[in-house]
Amino acid sequence: MLRMIKVIFASLLVMSSYFGFSQDTKDVSVEKSIFGIQIGLLGIWTHNELKLSNQIALRSEIGFGGLNTLQLTEPMLVLEPRWYYNLNKRTHKNKRVDGNSGNYISIRARYYLSAITADDKHNISHMLAPTWGIRRNIGRHFNYEVGLGMGLGHFYDDDNKGKTGVTSYMSLRIGYRF
Repeated sequence: MLRMIKVIFASLLVMSSYFGFSQDTKDVSVEKSIFGIQIGLLGIWTHNELKLSNQIALRSEIGFGGLNTLQLTEPMLVLEPRWYYNLNKRTHKNKRVDGNSGNYISIRARYYLSAITADDKHNISHMLAPTWGIRRNIGRHFNYEVGLGMGLGHFYDDDNKGKTGVTSYMSLRIGYRF
């Protein structure tokens, strides 16, 4: 009988601490909408992130250049759903999550708007790549992002014939959030 009372008491103690902690946590979420501009290796971009759920935002982006291009004047469009998977962990550690500061996993879809000509050999006209990245804030308006990924891209060879193949994605950017 004494053993059963100890088990019940221990169970109640564990459950009360669980329910107590669950009431103290607030619902952490990505921001409703973020608009900003970023510069990085060989390019400049403007972006918007729109909240789809508490941890998922849809990033739309238009910019010029990038690591995978030979010219800085190539305009591109990007759509990228991002899953910010560590917002709750960052909040519990008293780290910033404003401006969607956190780690993310995404699927990056990029399309170049320029027409492919003989001068544009070896460029990628479009790309689809799973990526991993981080965004951190510096002060109130500035931030930086680092992203890595690998996916499929559509290339043009020496004969200007299209081919699909594996391409890498790397991003290192610093930005301003409005």
